[in-house]
Amino acid sequence: MAGLDGKIALVTGASRGIGAAIAKKLAADGAYVIVNYNGSEKRALEVVSEIEAAGGQAECVQFSVADGEACTQAINDLLAKHGKINILVNNAGITRDNLLMAMKEEDYDAVLDTNLKGTFHTMKALTRNFLKLKGGRIINIASVSGVIGNPGQANYSASKAGVIGMTKAVARELATRGICVNAVAPGFIGTEMVDAMPDSAKATILDQIPMKRIGQPEDIANTVAFLASDEAAYITGQVLCVDGGMAI
Repeated sequence: MAGLDGKIALVTGASRGIGAAIAKKLAADGAYVIVNYNGSEKRALEVVSEIEAAGGQAECVQFSVADGEACTQAINDLLAKHGKINILVNNAGITRDNLLMAMKEEDYDAVLDTNLKGTFHTMKALTRNFLKLKGGRIINIASVSGVIGNPGQANYSASKAGVIGMTKAVARELATRGICVNAVAPGFIGTEMVDAMPDSAKATILDQIPMKRIGQPEDIANTVAFLASDEAAYITGQVLCVDGGMAI
């Protein structure tokens, strides 16, 4: 499939897990992919190498989405270099899990700064670009935790619920310009974090999933690729739960 030929995509937090899978899928569909990372240059370069080995085009760029000034500067530099960005995927996110009564304020702030405010920073920095193009795709990676909540994740659930609300608001602002803004809410996905969980914890999770299996990063990547394509041109302001039925 080459439905994204000529498109340039920026994927934040794309050095591993879901972000890396999204970057590889968009590149496989023809997009030139900018792989953003914050701390792991080695892994980001490995993603770029895998994309190029498969015949795709990519580069990596370092910046923290939580740092508004650095984020804006990096995006302006990318726009000066490439002339445009057609697709923005806000995947960068962190967790600092704890029960509410034991949660430190700095852990609450850190999660909101990256997951929610970081999404604000990138969207704001690219809005003029999308308006100039009279089109584009913004796909925000939320979470089932932001839809139904999750014990021990008051900060994470709040950040992802905020991403969903912001997605809907921005979708309304930009719809008349042909810019589609949607969110994807993954359930439990087989990333390194989930793989490292004890079997007992995995069993508890599986009991909550009607399909009785943990999803894969490619499940999210395929959904993002669809929303980034021309086939999704009449979809905006939506939240697609890719969770095996968990949020039913």
